Amino acid sequence: MKVACVGGGPANLYFSILMKRVDPSHDVTVYERNPAGSTYGWGVTYWDDLLGDLHGADPESARAIKDGSLRWDSWSLHIQDRVTVTLDHGDVSFGIGRHDLLGLLAERARSLGVRIEYEREITGEEELADADLVVAGDGINSVLRERHADHFGTEVAVGRNYYTWLGTTKIFDTFTFAFVETAHGWIWCYGYGFGERHSTCVVECFPETWTGLGLDQANEADSLAMLEKLFADILDGHELIGRAQPDGSAHWLNFRTLTNRRWYRGNLVLLGDAAHTTHYSIGAGTALALGDAAFLVDALHADERLDRALARYERRRRSAIRPTQRAARYSARWYESLPRYIDLAPAQLFALLGRRHSPLLPHVPPRLYYGMDQVGLQLMSLGSKILPRRGGRRDSRR
Repeated sequence: MKVACVGGGPANLYFSILMKRVDPSHDVTVYERNPAGSTYGWGVTYWDDLLGDLHGADPESARAIKDGSLRWDSWSLHIQDRVTVTLDHGDVSFGIGRHDLLGLLAERARSLGVRIEYEREITGEEELADADLVVAGDGINSVLRERHADHFGTEVAVGRNYYTWLGTTKIFDTFTFAFVETAHGWIWCYGYGFGERHSTCVVECFPETWTGLGLDQANEADSLAMLEKLFADILDGHELIGRAQPDGSAHWLNFRTLTNRRWYRGNLVLLGDAAHTTHYSIGAGTALALGDAAFLVDALHADERLDRALARYERRRRSAIRPTQRAARYSARWYESLPRYIDLAPAQLFALLGRRHSPLLPHVPPRLYYGMDQVGLQLMSLGSKILPRRGGRRDSRR
């Protein structure tokens, strides 16, 4: 099969690796519009269950990813100057620099015979007329998908809160949450390490907080200076690093949840963020992209007819990611409803932070839910002492 992958992100690079592993005779080319080594973002997260899946699919790239990652297994919660709480999360989690991840996936793909053409922008599938399959892994703003938006049934829901994705020279040794109250409402950040020199720091706030603090008018330098002051307690004097717009303005966004009713059209198929996005607060974006790649490869080699293979991929993968998409929606809603929870005792707030993807939580008074949750945990603990332990995979959503 001659395959053209549009977009050089994790989804397409991993797809190309798995295609060549299954059948080295596949002719696979990845087209990336940006130069080699250029990427946005800082670190990405993944969990121990994903690492097991990666080892099963391609042990060599899995080892490289693990070796290039920073590991943590605890959370820290900071609420203003009131309290700092650190708890063992139970599941092992990892952070890796996006630049490093793309580099090692590209190296592995090339070692298997995949061609990668950087600075090559594809604006229509007619440019790839000789390809048997065109994989659109070109992100949420996919050019190939947008040309056929009516066919794919593309819909975008825009979140209420504003966020900015930053780096910092502070190395967090736990997954760190920090909530700061201002005269205009709460602002908070998620911080996690991904290497020896930098961590990711995602800052989020309500629209009224964003405008009240003047962040809607501040340039990049002034915005970073304000955020460094607000989060001084966890940054320990370290700087925040942003990505200014061409006009010098700060890079604040509303998260866009993208869905599609269809995932393929003829020999064109969607992968990763081009097909779906999930709110960053559950840290599942990279894992879902790599999972898409594995499902598509499996489907292509389970049925020789392309139309049936793509239908199989769409059907099975849409079903598989539905629980994660649902969890992401509830997680985003939890942060949008932060005043409902922020005055809880620290232990209660921490517990409900970990349960924020629950569909029941928005409909039950928080303290009552916490009590019910604690009773449930006690019953589970009692049951584990009485009943024999069975195998099964834990829910590792953040």
